[in-house]
Amino acid sequence: MIILGVDPGLAIAGWGVIEYDRSRFRVLGYGSATTPAGMKTEDRLLSLHRDFSEIIAHYHPTEFAAEELFWNTNHTTGIVVAEARGVIIMTARKFGLTVSEYTPLQVKQAVAGYGRATKKQVITMVTSLLRLPEPPKPDDTADALAVAICHANSAGSLIAKFYNN
Repeated sequence: MIILGVDPGLAIAGWGVIEYDRSRFRVLGYGSATTPAGMKTEDRLLSLHRDFSEIIAHYHPTEFAAEELFWNTNHTTGIVVAEARGVIIMTARKFGLTVSEYTPLQVKQAVAGYGRATKKQVITMVTSLLRLPEPPKPDDTADALAVAICHANSAGSLIAKFYNN
């Protein structure tokens, strides 16, 4: 399966595409879609739609996984991030992809073996599991790859196959 993992954001939306076959990972591409702060929100959302349309058209993923939002103290920022997340998910659906969502705790557990792992631990494990020459930058990209790994481990399990049939 080819998985597009996403760490949604308005300013920076990390993405990573991996192939998962017989418990082996192969990185196909990764990066981040960025929008400038001075741009109108609706134009930033359109930019994200265009960027993710290009990513999906280029890599042809068969699976889509996104991290669920973690609400911190700034709800105003959370609302625009939720809007960005909605646009990215809508774009995936437009291309016929089923959307899977994972909490930050689930992602950390799947990648580092501990749901309260630090960002540095997650980045180290992503770099190791995917045999990358160096840690992916920015952190949002590493998080997106972690989401893809989480989905591979979840969707590839026998339990998931049983319940999805």
